[in-house]
Amino acid sequence: MRDTILTVFFIATIGFGILTYFFLNGTTVSFLTISLVSSGVAFYDAFIQKKHSLLRAFPVVARLRWVFEEEREKIQQYFIEDDLNGTPINREKRSLVYQRAKEQIETVPFGTQHNVYAKGYEFVKHSLFPTDHHHIKGDRLLFGSDKCTQKYNSSIINISAMSFGSLSKNAIKALNQGAKMGGFAHNTGEGGISPYHLQGGDLIFQVGTGYFGAGKTEKGKRIFDDEIFKENAVRPEVKMIEIKFSQGAKPGHGGILPAKKNTEEIAGIRAVEPFTRVDSPPSHSAFSNFKEMIVFIQKVRELSDGKPIGIKFCVGNNEEIEEMIKAFAEADNYPDFISVDGGEGGTGSAPLEFSNYVGTPLLEGLAFVNKTLVKYNLRDQIKIMASGKAIDAFDIIKLLAIGADAIGMARSFMLSLGCIQARECNLDTCPVGVATQDEDLVEALVVGDKNIRVKNYHNKSITAVKELISATGKSSIEEISAKDIFRRNKAGDIASLETIYYAETILN
Repeated sequence: MRDTILTVFFIATIGFGILTYFFLNGTTVSFLTISLVSSGVAFYDAFIQKKHSLLRAFPVVARLRWVFEEEREKIQQYFIEDDLNGTPINREKRSLVYQRAKEQIETVPFGTQHNVYAKGYEFVKHSLFPTDHHHIKGDRLLFGSDKCTQKYNSSIINISAMSFGSLSKNAIKALNQGAKMGGFAHNTGEGGISPYHLQGGDLIFQVGTGYFGAGKTEKGKRIFDDEIFKENAVRPEVKMIEIKFSQGAKPGHGGILPAKKNTEEIAGIRAVEPFTRVDSPPSHSAFSNFKEMIVFIQKVRELSDGKPIGIKFCVGNNEEIEEMIKAFAEADNYPDFISVDGGEGGTGSAPLEFSNYVGTPLLEGLAFVNKTLVKYNLRDQIKIMASGKAIDAFDIIKLLAIGADAIGMARSFMLSLGCIQARECNLDTCPVGVATQDEDLVEALVVGDKNIRVKNYHNKSITAVKELISATGKSSIEEISAKDIFRRNKAGDIASLETIYYAETILN
């Protein structure tokens, strides 16, 4: 095959050379130039380069493989996948976010594309006497236990953690401005508070294991610093503090900021070396057991002047989580909320093994945390925020039914900004300027347009939740429970989520 390809290129070059000799014009010169370059590349591929055996066997032609690999995700989306089989978020749900963000028509014709008799199909049972969705209550809730002095009135839907660095400055600005317009909260992610977070929207200040915006480096180790933390925590924009233990994309690993995305500005905010890969430690240096953790939570609460303090984790070892909650009860001191992330979550870069095989999926983790808080009589003090690929109103009410008080959403808000799921977040080449620090790409994201879409998506989602709740005949979102939502099992029977996730509670 190599000889055939080389022969074709060389014959073409000779042919275009003869044409150019007899018919000298721009067209023949162009074809001759292209043919000469192609022949040169073919010769290089076949005889000079030693790195790629495929190129030696199929000079020039094999280069198309890399072109197709580079554009594989886009080709898959546009030409191969249907509305339901795309991953991690299918086209049906992506389209819904775009439609709500742009306030376009969002109804669908000709019935569902889902196989309602397939294993795993889920649905909510409605009432013959639905209520008026305009009068549905419960779209806001109060965060803050009896240990908290600055309680926060929050939307039930908020932007989950995404750092400046992971996302572009224009994306962060649009998210925060959208949060301000829509009256909901924006989680900073563990990268600290940047100027782009300070657009007037409410903030949940996340403190991760790297203590960016809350600590410093000493002897090569990131440590918590009271003064640095306090300076950010007492800002009026900061409404709650979230101490992150782990995230769904890579629980037990620590965050990753690729070197390409670690610009001088981002490095300055994080107090790290620019253009180097920044790996957050897998665990906190400020404490190493539950007793020390409780002391740290209380210190953070006092340094922030009594704002709600939460902890975030993806459920791993159930016994360990129960031991922690038991320690809260015995100490009579606890966080004001727990953010439960699912193993299916994640917006940033992560090792494949961690992304695919580490961490409890959200539904099981959420139900376990809820049951354990009830067991130790802390459920009325500690709110639960759940995150893990919630997109539409059914996703939201399902999580609320299983035990969440509020929902944190990351990828869906990225989609509202115009994300096309190119899955290049870790390469700094995001084509729509959402997850990149490339100035040309960032400039393409127009903040004054996207902030409105962020607000629209939130508000439309709240309305959709109320419409679903009204269909069940209830008058408040808080009334939805696991016994209202059903799933078809392998045998073809249907069972309520209460039966699936709270069977022992029913028996008791």
